[in-house]
Amino acid sequence: MTHTPGTSLTDLRLVDWQPRSQLSASRTEVPRSAVACIDAHNHLGRWLSDGGWTTPDVDALLALMDDHGVACVVNLDGMWGDELDANLDRYDRAHPGRFLTFCQLDWTLLAQPNGEQLLRDQLTDSARRGARGLKVWKNLGLSVRDADGAVVLPDDPRVIRTLRHAGELNLPVLIHIADPKAFFEPVDPHNERYDELLQSPDWSFADRERFPTFEHLLDALEALVLATPGTQYVGAHAGCAAEDLDRVEALLDAAPNYAIDIAGRMAELGRQPRRFRRLVEHHPDRVLFGTDAYPISAEQLEVHFRFLESADEGFDYAPGSAVPPQGRWTVSGVDLPPDLLAAAYAGNARRVLGLE
Repeated sequence: MTHTPGTSLTDLRLVDWQPRSQLSASRTEVPRSAVACIDAHNHLGRWLSDGGWTTPDVDALLALMDDHGVACVVNLDGMWGDELDANLDRYDRAHPGRFLTFCQLDWTLLAQPNGEQLLRDQLTDSARRGARGLKVWKNLGLSVRDADGAVVLPDDPRVIRTLRHAGELNLPVLIHIADPKAFFEPVDPHNERYDELLQSPDWSFADRERFPTFEHLLDALEALVLATPGTQYVGAHAGCAAEDLDRVEALLDAAPNYAIDIAGRMAELGRQPRRFRRLVEHHPDRVLFGTDAYPISAEQLEVHFRFLESADEGFDYAPGSAVPPQGRWTVSGVDLPPDLLAAAYAGNARRVLGLE
């Protein structure tokens, strides 16, 4: 919509508003990571793409990784059974050292009388096939239901025992609980993710009759982690609470078996870069690089590198998007020093993933 004389500015719809920043600020080009990095959170499989591989050309992906200094990518899409083997064949077995595939669990089995044993057997089988870790997705706590129709929460005793078994199998657990905090709030004029929820209304979990609160889910995550000290966890998406780094840091303080990745949360972390840097400084061995950008692109890698390595201010976290997809704001760089960069880019992931 173009404003013309005689047309009221109040006629402009929010969805048509695409302001262009007039800020003059430095732009640091970071085409490669400062040290070879590990993308500890990505999706290379088929379950998120209607049956097709999210990365149809593996050789092109490897070339992109080589160009940008990405040594290894963690693929969270292994699922279980034959699908796990298909992912392992395509990535880990075909290109040793460049990919690490995690399995998932079919939590719906908990609705069966012997569901816990079935999950334990499934996890053991996945480890035997070659899974390098376990991904727990947000459906646990939101949509997985028991035989009586009740939502299964992350601190359910059966979940605790199952994830304790993951530790016994030496499988790290990358866990995604809840979603952005705004997704649990009413979709109204005060919701800062209104644009996103307008496009994807099924991402709203504000219905208290159907979904737990954000705080309840985070409490359950904390109880799970503390109840299973022998299991190594990575809290996905900045510990599942990027809007509240005080809470994230409290669990890092309390649980030596807990780390976080930054995947998919540059928008949140980049609007509080000094607070995020303090977290990294306080827990230099607990923060992992990850993008959650699939299919992986040069543009996405470079903006992540810029975020971590530069002191640039007020830049787009999603270049090329007419409307920022995760909030109408810009981000600023964290400017991590070399030692913290080396740990976040790869050192911490090597330890968590058992590569040392």
